[in-house]
Amino acid sequence: MDTTFEHKSVLLDEVISILAPHKDGVYCDGTLGGGGHAEKILEASAPSGRLIGIDQDLDAIAAAKKRLEKFGGRAQIFHGRFSQLAELLKRAGVSQLDGLLLDLGVSSHQLDEATRGFSFMNAGPIDMRMDTSDGETALELLNRLSEDELADIIFRFGEERMARQVARSIKRMETEGTLQTTQDLAVAVKRVVGHKRPGKSDPATKTFQAIRIAVNDEMKELESVLQMLPEPLAVGGAVAIITFHSLEDRMVKQRFDELVKPCKCPPGMPVCTCPKPYAEYTTRRSVRVSNQETELNRRARSARVRAIRRVR
Repeated sequence: MDTTFEHKSVLLDEVISILAPHKDGVYCDGTLGGGGHAEKILEASAPSGRLIGIDQDLDAIAAAKKRLEKFGGRAQIFHGRFSQLAELLKRAGVSQLDGLLLDLGVSSHQLDEATRGFSFMNAGPIDMRMDTSDGETALELLNRLSEDELADIIFRFGEERMARQVARSIKRMETEGTLQTTQDLAVAVKRVVGHKRPGKSDPATKTFQAIRIAVNDEMKELESVLQMLPEPLAVGGAVAIITFHSLEDRMVKQRFDELVKPCKCPPGMPVCTCPKPYAEYTTRRSVRVSNQETELNRRARSARVRAIRRVR
């Protein structure tokens, strides 16, 4: 197992400001990664704040354990999905949280390590699993899906307007036996979409995103934890979610709006009988990554965070 886990935590100062960690507080980083956010939360909640860390990636778990070992028993780390939040909090002996963080981005380690299969920059196996110990690989998924099913995934999760042509190109290479590596997959896309233009994202980006989302069932995972809210939070507890594309951000915004503005009365209703709000915004709009941070970390350029705080 590779324990070299390079990753720059995005929107770090903004997240700490939102969660406002304090002593005796209990926090959860549901996407632990290399432990950058978790480390800052534990430092800010000294001397008695606790952190529950969750991640699917065994490389991330190994790296985070090493980074957070200086905090001793204040940090508890679990291998799992954030959709298992309720179960893992129970195992940690925690009933409610003062803060919950989800960073839905792919780590630099996952992108840079060719053997993980997330990147089209270096040839590697077509894998893309966050948890390499479980589930089918991206190649197995591509082999299992029909051309129409693959096109639907590329269009829905990648918002690729040429999804049907891309799916046809991928399935053609599969039939020819030339779909072996991530670079082969990128070639299949570029045959249809074209090659990279200056200042633009690589044309394979949308298709790789779509396949990765499908492999890891990311939309279902996110929906699962959103529907738990606000239950895992104590009154006054905040949840901050960092997203990187419009599909995730739209889901987060809609759920947060439901909790902050639950009224569904028709216009002109004299008395509102809807429940009072469960939460309030800590950020009225999403907070985007700063230009300064983007200059230091180009991969953070599309990141934004939304947050709410439980009020009842």
